[in-house]
Amino acid sequence: MPSDSELLRAHVGALFTQDDADRLIRVNEPGGKPAPRFFLGQTTEGSAWWFRADLTEDTMHRLEAACAVLPDLLTAEPSHDRVAPFRAILERSAPIEAAWAGPAFHFPNLPAVSSSSVRITRANADLLKPYLESWSDDVARGQTLYAVVVGGKAVSVCASVREGAAHEAGVETALAFRGNGYAGQAVSAWAAAVRQMNRVPLYSTSWTNTASRAVARKLNLVQFAGDLHFG
Repeated sequence: MPSDSELLRAHVGALFTQDDADRLIRVNEPGGKPAPRFFLGQTTEGSAWWFRADLTEDTMHRLEAACAVLPDLLTAEPSHDRVAPFRAILERSAPIEAAWAGPAFHFPNLPAVSSSSVRITRANADLLKPYLESWSDDVARGQTLYAVVVGGKAVSVCASVREGAAHEAGVETALAFRGNGYAGQAVSAWAAAVRQMNRVPLYSTSWTNTASRAVARKLNLVQFAGDLHFG
């Protein structure tokens, strides 16, 4: 099993494209937006940070100096006061358009896979209608996608939305079917398939997404890092 620090690097490598100096370029998906200007990851083994490739040397030096005093990213969303130094440095050059904080999890033990979970391919993509048809593009791109099917219709999906040595889970359950444990079933099937591909399944979310964190808890996923980033 990789260490938490190794998982963090695989996590960042799946989320974003990077240049030869490991600086971030874009979100790792078709037509991806620019990557965050600053990404801070924290594990129990220590912290690491990444900069977007277009940051000036001065901004990077200032951010590195601010990393001498880090907020706790592993237990809860950091307070405004604890992230204010990073925000102030970045806002010297441009307004912050987006901010994110949340936990990232791995699968030390794969949960049981439900018989109602099926791989969605081009051949059976009609199962995504009518509830989850927006995921058809992911199927067309050949991404690993599993769905829980109820009454002949997909009601919850989990897909590899970012891919590298690790695969990052993207999950959605149709509104009318939430609260029935379907998301966990879809995630379990997806994670088992990713592991069979000799890739590392990872699951990350925001601190404010209580439903997503509940899925991680029910599946006994283990947190390996906390993320903080600013666009």
